[in-house]
Amino acid sequence: MTSATSSAPQTAVPEIVVDSAKPPQSGWLAWLTTTDHKRIGIMYMVAAWMFLVIGGVEALLIRLQLAVPDNTLLSPQTYNALFTMHGTTMVFLFLMPMIVGLANYIVPLMIGARDMAFPKLNALSFWLFIAGGIVFYGSLLFSPAECGWTCYAPLSETAFSPSNGVDSWIFLVHLTGVTSFIGALNLFVTITNMRAPGMSWGRVPLYVWTMLVQSILLIISIPVIAGAVTLLLTDRHFGTHFYDPTNGGSPLLWQHLFWFFGHPEVYILVLPGFGIISEILPVFSRKPIFGYKAIVAATLAIAVIGTLVWAHHMFTVPLPFFLLVFFMLGTYLVAIPTGVKIFNWIFTMWRGAIEFPVSMLYSLGFLATFLLGGITGIFLATFPVDWQLHDTYFVVAHFHYTIVGGAVFALMAGIYYWFPKITGRLLDEKLGKVSFALTLSGFWITFLIQHSAGLSGMPRRVYEYADVNNLGLYNMISTIGSFILALGVLLTIVNIVKGLRSGAKAGPDPWRGNTLEWFTPSPPPVNNFDVVPRIRSVEPMQDIRRQIARQDRVPEEAGTAAGS
Repeated sequence: MTSATSSAPQTAVPEIVVDSAKPPQSGWLAWLTTTDHKRIGIMYMVAAWMFLVIGGVEALLIRLQLAVPDNTLLSPQTYNALFTMHGTTMVFLFLMPMIVGLANYIVPLMIGARDMAFPKLNALSFWLFIAGGIVFYGSLLFSPAECGWTCYAPLSETAFSPSNGVDSWIFLVHLTGVTSFIGALNLFVTITNMRAPGMSWGRVPLYVWTMLVQSILLIISIPVIAGAVTLLLTDRHFGTHFYDPTNGGSPLLWQHLFWFFGHPEVYILVLPGFGIISEILPVFSRKPIFGYKAIVAATLAIAVIGTLVWAHHMFTVPLPFFLLVFFMLGTYLVAIPTGVKIFNWIFTMWRGAIEFPVSMLYSLGFLATFLLGGITGIFLATFPVDWQLHDTYFVVAHFHYTIVGGAVFALMAGIYYWFPKITGRLLDEKLGKVSFALTLSGFWITFLIQHSAGLSGMPRRVYEYADVNNLGLYNMISTIGSFILALGVLLTIVNIVKGLRSGAKAGPDPWRGNTLEWFTPSPPPVNNFDVVPRIRSVEPMQDIRRQIARQDRVPEEAGTAAGS
């Protein structure tokens, strides 16, 4: 029996992966000077959540101003500044850093790498992001920007004095743009060159695929917005007239440059969410992902088509008719690969042994919310309809259903899913489900009614309105919903703090996940892996479990044979 046991194949198992790894350095200086992708990812996510709180407070103040008609709670200047800061904060200082932070932590673990390809550049990108946030909010000391998060020219050129917050907005875009570009380049090189043995392109996790495609979109689009804001800066301070129509410039040039970045940015934000959902649904459906290759192909198709339809944001400007038709049909085409993904997710759950932890609930909330956002996008893609709905609250509702449904809900699912891996502790499921119920219901109450407000003529970017067509009622409902939503997010923050202090120990693999990050202890050691297993499928952890089960059966059968 002894000889049979000793001859059994030896397999590295999660519990013994990194017993010999040295402990990480402690203290605040070690965190400030770290190049460890896991610590950098944590710092990204903590900073992003701080900006989420700031942007959320700004949103609540906006909703309070709009709660009743002819309100005087805020001055027009204060409202415009809050409007600008809220949109900018959520896009550039919360969503992008949160996505980058989570990818920083998870992607190297998923592909079996011990760090990012360029650790020092990784650290630099984080500190540039922090610098961008400080520069932008430093404008509160003098005169914050009042031009919206898009800062359309010529409003951003001539409506205010040269020494105002628009310059801070420009520098924010530059600094966070460099952050995103460096991070994208780092992720691209890491994914293409540092995968575990046997991890061919047909075995790369779907979340990693979406981060790879997102990185390519960033590398393509960031230089465009960098050039656009540089031209705006020279217009404001150095006597050029790129966007000034009185001196031969064109405000439409700004719109083309901005939306060539701004529309791929939508997919830059939602594609990682698609990847998160593609990892969570199979785990809690206890089934393999349905149509792996189709989902990868759909991801690539969304990226290509989404880059080519930027001008559907510009249907009300003087474009030739054939271009209106081209961008309308191109926008319709995006629905095809998106629909492929949605059907594949549904088929993944079909007849599965579905479990409903909080991360799965957020994934289902993502499906319902993003689907409605996509449906309303079809209306706005039809340019005669867009002529009527442009610059109304119908557009605001559609935007939030796609971005919050496609990115924020997926990120919340990812937080609850990977929190045990990052911290070694579980979040409170009961509190998490209450938080989810409040967040989902608050969001739908806030933004579903805004479709009706937009159809009734409620214009966007206004700080007051007349009480006609039930606009007062619609806005009051929306404001109540925003506070319910805020309460749900607050409970998630409470849950995270509680989990860090007293959450139950998670172990290396609490969800019986499919991908390689669950092979390491929770949290992972500094070097991630002492032993990296050879990858044989898109679900390496399932392969490892089957191999361990076979190994356990060999001694049993040998013992039975020796006894007989």
